[in-house]
Amino acid sequence: MTDAGRAPAEQIALPAVSAEPDARRPVAVVIGVAGIVAFVVLRVVVALGGHHPLQVDLWWHDLMVATRSDASVVIAWVPGIVGGTLGMIIIGLVLIALFLWRGRRWDAATLAAAMVVVVGIGAPMAAVIARVRPADSLAESVDTSFPSGHTAVATTVVIILGLLLRRWWVWAVGAAWVVLMMWSRTHLLAHWSSDVVAGLLEGIVVATLTWSAIEAWRDRRAARSPDTPATES
Repeated sequence: MTDAGRAPAEQIALPAVSAEPDARRPVAVVIGVAGIVAFVVLRVVVALGGHHPLQVDLWWHDLMVATRSDASVVIAWVPGIVGGTLGMIIIGLVLIALFLWRGRRWDAATLAAAMVVVVGIGAPMAAVIARVRPADSLAESVDTSFPSGHTAVATTVVIILGLLLRRWWVWAVGAAWVVLMMWSRTHLLAHWSSDVVAGLLEGIVVATLTWSAIEAWRDRRAARSPDTPATES
């Protein structure tokens, strides 16, 4: 039967050219912008204090020292090592490979882009700000304390995975991992508490805005390419 002779109902049943924009995208953009504002405010507060630790930093630092034990230090080193440069390169490559294996090319690209962006922004920024770490740090000693790179990367990966996989347990496990990372970095006295909060905010901003930008790009490509399946990842 020709197109002209098809019943209207059959024509309506044909696959749509592109999917509707993800309803979560505007929310992600708002969260990302709010994260930028919060990060700037924290940055200004730290700068006005001469990059010295804030009162809350000193209080949390003293609490970490008071509660430290041999066992707690060993536990704190686990996320410190796993979430370090080498650990996150390996984890990132494995996750990207898994997405590619499942045919989810866009998801692989989204995760890769977010990880590159968060490191590309955070590392130079920490070097420029050059905030001094706690003098009794058990880990790094270089003056790149603000923001916490471990926390920023962990937060970025968790949020990207949560947005891509849409599973509540991903969010739950991911949130626990980020909290553990923040505790780890301060328990090892490698960062002030405001450093890990800044890393958290950086990760939120990078993840939400990178995901939103790539989703918008996908929508535009789908609209221009009628032959592209709406569900392609």
